[in-house]
Amino acid sequence: MMKINYKVFTVLALTSLMFTSCDEGDAVVDTVTANTLRGAILRTIAVTSDELPIGVDTGAFSVDLEIQSEENGTLVSSLDAYVSFVDADPSNGPGDVAESLLISIPSSAFSAGDRGLPTYSFSASLGELLAATGIGASEIDGSDQFRVRFELVLTDGRTYSFAQNSGTLTGSYFASPFLYSATVVCPPKAPTAGVWTINMVDTYGDGWQTTTGNGGDGITVTLNDGTVLEVGLCSPYAGAAGTFLGGTDCVPNDGSTGTGTITIPAGTTSADWFFPGDAYGEIDFEIVTPNGNVVGGFQGVDAGPITIDFCKD
Repeated sequence: MMKINYKVFTVLALTSLMFTSCDEGDAVVDTVTANTLRGAILRTIAVTSDELPIGVDTGAFSVDLEIQSEENGTLVSSLDAYVSFVDADPSNGPGDVAESLLISIPSSAFSAGDRGLPTYSFSASLGELLAATGIGASEIDGSDQFRVRFELVLTDGRTYSFAQNSGTLTGSYFASPFLYSATVVCPPKAPTAGVWTINMVDTYGDGWQTTTGNGGDGITVTLNDGTVLEVGLCSPYAGAAGTFLGGTDCVPNDGSTGTGTITIPAGTTSADWFFPGDAYGEIDFEIVTPNGNVVGGFQGVDAGPITIDFCKD
């Protein structure tokens, strides 16, 4: 009986303490919340252009942004954009260029978005980026990058940018990196006629499994006249489409590496490269032009179009 009464007393005491603690905790939380300064978020709605073709005046970095803060974003007084330059090959260019202010956009330029929050469509042409960094048009080359950093300036003078970011804000929902890269690329040109070489690797050593675990499709190259060329490393598990090296004759441990070729005829004006996928994350390859230049080196790439670096050929 003594033990039972003791337990009942203990439960009642703990229950009373819990309710008392919760009441006090609520008061503390209310106090902290009331005295907490909230920041601001610059959410990415869409990056509409992040490639800058050399010699193309209309080339630009463009992004649609949404401004979030207390009071539906009205606490933001301006959006400042800074630009810097990262030289991929300083031996033939100006070298890296430190950050400078590109433009300060007042809140009066914002528009109301679908969610009732301020939005802004930012765009900076290649010419504007060059002028802001003091770089000449002849000094840039493929793979160079302009980096655009945004900073939100609040009405009370506080600022929020990349340095105040967290993993939560850079995630898929908020997508608020504040910092973006625009890559300099060479405009597409007619592919070099002749034999192109594709060096292929399977890191597991049992050939390629692309669209299926039994082989699948190979890399395809579609020419402007509709001709489709295909190449891939062998697969020992089933018949692979196209001109896979070795076809179904490939056996385990013989499928680590291989070299395939395609021939692009003279007079071809375009060639669209496509990678079907990588079922197990084991596929690497590189593409070499008839001139002997590597215009693409790929490791663990996603399915989709293959970008050829025309600057390197």
